[in-house]
Amino acid sequence: MGQIGEPERVTQDRVVALFEDRLGWRRLGDWSARANANIEEALLLANLAQRGYAPEQAAAALERLRREAGDHGRSLYQKNKAVHELLRYGVSVKTDPGKPFETVRLIDWDTPERNDFAVAEEVTLMGGLTRRPDVVLYVNGIAVGVLELKNSRVSVGDGIRQLCSNQRPEFNEAFFSTVQFLFAGNDSQGLRYGTIGTPKKLYLTWKEDEADDLDNKLDKYLLRLCEKRRFLELMRDFVLFDGGIKKLPRVHQYFGIKAAQTFVGRRESGIIWHTQGSGKSIVMVLLARWILETNPHARVIVVTDRDELDGQIESNFTAAGERPRRTTSGADLMALLAGAPTPRLICSLVQKFGRRDVGNFDRFIRELEANPQRPVGELFVFVDECHRTQSGKLNRLMKAMMPGAVFIGFTGTPLLKEDRQTSLEVFGGYIHT
Repeated sequence: MGQIGEPERVTQDRVVALFEDRLGWRRLGDWSARANANIEEALLLANLAQRGYAPEQAAAALERLRREAGDHGRSLYQKNKAVHELLRYGVSVKTDPGKPFETVRLIDWDTPERNDFAVAEEVTLMGGLTRRPDVVLYVNGIAVGVLELKNSRVSVGDGIRQLCSNQRPEFNEAFFSTVQFLFAGNDSQGLRYGTIGTPKKLYLTWKEDEADDLDNKLDKYLLRLCEKRRFLELMRDFVLFDGGIKKLPRVHQYFGIKAAQTFVGRRESGIIWHTQGSGKSIVMVLLARWILETNPHARVIVVTDRDELDGQIESNFTAAGERPRRTTSGADLMALLAGAPTPRLICSLVQKFGRRDVGNFDRFIRELEANPQRPVGELFVFVDECHRTQSGKLNRLMKAMMPGAVFIGFTGTPLLKEDRQTSLEVFGGYIHT
């Protein structure tokens, strides 16, 4: 393993200074000559103490984190998922038989300044074969980001290959059980990002504020992605474990969800128009999860107009750890909506809003509109391929059955003029395109 080249040293020094001076991360220095770990226990215990946890609580939380991160019987994906759950929800500990369980928050998501954001250089990883990532990002002593830097004459792809190979068992797989973000960049190509298990060809490019050219592409997007509040937000709300594959959002998915959160907060309906193949189901899953976790009274209903899509959406949610209830009939759906406040996540075909035993459909709609049965909870209705499912009588029926619901339409199909007009009349404006 050779010494870092002079051009790359210049880039690395500038990037570390950027983290320290412009992003407010604490500089830990050169860690090439020390034994390093993905859980720096002294840093974690110090932060937990500063946030008011008793030593025995902190010790119990640390032991649980170590056990999950270092479980040799699990794959890297499984360990990383278990660690992410501890980061996201905290560690339940019991330090006294006579007292109830308490939650130790490894990260304070709501108040970024209460966390210890730190950056280390040349972090030697001891394993089957020693490697030394250029930069490692720590939050409260937990390694959550790794950054490989290249000079402008060396392809970013070389940095991505290093990130991928470092995760292999014969190298340093164990270190990556806590890592959430992997970055590779240089001054000419900018920044690429992925996570554990991301193939080289699927590393993503972030684009934002394209007119702002005060910084080069590398610095510009590190400033955007690693700003403390956004960094924590991405880690908490935009990481998805999907049936054995860990995923991060593309830039349009992130901003689509952020825009939808604003609409949801105002209880305003609208349309998300993203091109076909752009990962609509990921947006649905992440947005639904955010709604359900931030609003204890919320219920999300995902509606589509074809049985195969209904099943596909259900399987996407299930693979991502969100298990929906799939309705079997219109009566089943109506009973779920008007009965108990659970289940909170429901999948349904739009046709199930009709009733076979009603001969006069118009009269049935008028009766519902005049005497609505108010559902339990605050309803947020995701309508897939909304230009098809939201026209005509079925739309009137859905709104009659769910008065006060917020409707979020999803489509990626180029709309005919009449479809576009009908969709806008039903939903309001565009949330994100």
